[in-house]
Amino acid sequence: MTAHVNPQEKAAFIQEEIRAFVRNSPLNRMPDADDDFIFDEPLVQFADGNDSIFNDYKKIIDPSHLTPREALAAAYEKSPGDLPAQLSVVSWILPITGKTRESNRPQKRVPSRLWVYTRWYGEKLNEALRAHVVEVITERGYLATAPMLQPYFKRMDNYAGPLSNWSERHIAYAAGLGTFSLSDGFITERGIAHRCGSVVTDMPLPISPRTAQTPYSNCLFYVNNECRECIPRCPAGAITEQGHDKIRCRDYQHDEIGYIRQRYGVEVAGCGLCQTGVRCEFKNPAKKLKV
Repeated sequence: MTAHVNPQEKAAFIQEEIRAFVRNSPLNRMPDADDDFIFDEPLVQFADGNDSIFNDYKKIIDPSHLTPREALAAAYEKSPGDLPAQLSVVSWILPITGKTRESNRPQKRVPSRLWVYTRWYGEKLNEALRAHVVEVITERGYLATAPMLQPYFKRMDNYAGPLSNWSERHIAYAAGLGTFSLSDGFITERGIAHRCGSVVTDMPLPISPRTAQTPYSNCLFYVNNECRECIPRCPAGAITEQGHDKIRCRDYQHDEIGYIRQRYGVEVAGCGLCQTGVRCEFKNPAKKLKV
């Protein structure tokens, strides 16, 4: 891709590469006889890699959380100041299919088989997608990295519970793809039931606007105190009007329902009950409200 191609054309190219990969990859298929898709068509937007919000995340999440500049510099063993002035972040949402969401709605204590497969096999697709986006960008002469695939990516704990030094949800917020919720999920225009991913690059890309007025503008609990549907959906009691207890949530998945991993032959099963059977499952319920 030559230098004279404008940022909008580059963006269209990246968006189509991501959509085509998800549409055509055999990894986006359930590992059973019916061969259903795991994810629907992705949402793709872009953030300014120099946005001050990434420095804010060091206070909001943890001081260890990387800025895009730090992430790209570490991947290439460079000083952050040696990178080009302009950086971009590609962020995407992989909406979970209706069949999988429907299978999880009646569940009360453990996730459905399709939901477990989506968490495990769907993230394998997401990892391959990250690598693919890095490849198509670097083939065109730009720097690119997927922080979650790098050796420096870390999961850890602090006083509030588990965290990582690169939060895909917070990257998606920076790219204007949605807002957070009472359950700590991320509500997009396609709802809260999804996986997300990102790549940092020096490819010039147009910045997607953040139209939400607050970090919780898509959650009806924060908008008008109207919705609490995720609270009774949580079998761990980890969601209250005070928010999401990440430690209780994590312990329930690891200890109380850890046997699910063995039942379905996976290493990570998730839960996702709070993301189905709720108003924000597959849409932004606050879209028509002025927030």
